Amino acid sequence: MPDVHLLVLIHGMWGNPSHLGHANKIIREVKGEVEDGGIKLEVLVAETNKDESTYDGIDWGGERVAEEIRQKTADLEKEGRKVTRFSVTGYSLGGLVARYVIGVLHQSKFFETVQPVNFNTLATPHIGIPKFPSTFSSISAFLGPKLLSRSGEQFFCVDKWSPRGRPLVEVLADPDRIFYQALILFPNIRIYANAINDLTVPYVTSCISAEDPFGEYEKNGIKIDFHEKYKHVIESYSALPLSLATTTKESQGWFETIRNIRAPLPPRFQAEFPLNLAVYTLLPILFPTFICLALIRLSFQSHQSRGRVRHLEAQSTRERLVHVISKLESELESAAVDLYDDPAGTPIATSPIPGADPADPTEPTKEKGKKSRTKPPPYQPLLTPGQLQSIENLNKIPQLKKERAFFEGVRNSHAMIICRDPKMFKQHLEGEGVLRHWADHFEL
Repeated sequence: MPDVHLLVLIHGMWGNPSHLGHANKIIREVKGEVEDGGIKLEVLVAETNKDESTYDGIDWGGERVAEEIRQKTADLEKEGRKVTRFSVTGYSLGGLVARYVIGVLHQSKFFETVQPVNFNTLATPHIGIPKFPSTFSSISAFLGPKLLSRSGEQFFCVDKWSPRGRPLVEVLADPDRIFYQALILFPNIRIYANAINDLTVPYVTSCISAEDPFGEYEKNGIKIDFHEKYKHVIESYSALPLSLATTTKESQGWFETIRNIRAPLPPRFQAEFPLNLAVYTLLPILFPTFICLALIRLSFQSHQSRGRVRHLEAQSTRERLVHVISKLESELESAAVDLYDDPAGTPIATSPIPGADPADPTEPTKEKGKKSRTKPPPYQPLLTPGQLQSIENLNKIPQLKKERAFFEGVRNSHAMIICRDPKMFKQHLEGEGVLRHWADHFEL
């Protein structure tokens, strides 16, 4: 029998395996029937960390999926099929879970006998959910950690995951930690980001960038070229001088504007004129009701999740990576004490803030004070030093490639990039070009 190339697909927050059904279908069409050098593709769509379990954190989700991978590998070996190559693709939260999973596998020596090949993410918040200069962002940053349990704390980087109090997202991007060391073992690392209209995972975090060149794409003169073969996938882009930018659009009459109004509701609840006016009339009742029900549900599920996590931590017998990290950081603290006792050997710390003088710790504060006088545009993030350092570390990976999807005229492109639910929402099929690009560039 041919050796097995195991591909693991990991869904996102509130997700389940059906969200990756279209991705699974396409990769099987493109690579599933191919046998390359005695290698056959086997796809595992992770099931153990779904629905309410996604509240339990990146780490516990990663532990579950890693165990699922071990079990799948053992089952294949019982059938006489040996896993010799390994790839993983994560969507949204699943991308962060994937980065944790490979650290767990690397710690258990999995990659000593199995070759890592492809690491891919789609619309993943690699540096967490950044804060923006808007009221909505401030509210989200306040409520998210409270309503989304452990995962929310890790999304918004307010957890103190490591013994030294660092957020897990920052630890994942630390070159001295096993997660980063596992990631660079993959020769093919490709991430996909929504350039515009992703209200769930903004461009800067999914594309690991400190700036958003598409924030005002209609005004800033950016020139975009698309792949001929892959619909909605950007092949290249470049900024034009503002003097050459086209900023005007043909204006509509007042009646056409009313006809085209759509309530901020899911597509299946939207209606054409004149029913759209009736929907808007009911919004003062529907919107508060929806918000109240959503908050009640989120609070209940978050409470259940925190209880599950306490139980898991009490019952866990396997040494988790957080314990390994704890030992390493204790050793580092001991080394730091030795260096403190010998000042001549103490290195000068480098600042994670670009342009800051590491010799003057007050300089970043001064710069921050100067910049705060000018209000930043709403599409540019307010990144923390830890997030800036994560961006710098991840962008140093030489084999990292970035692809950008461009879905114009949609309310939220987050689900489209993965064709999450094409049966209920036909427009999700617009993302098939992205999945075809992913499948065609997948090395078997």
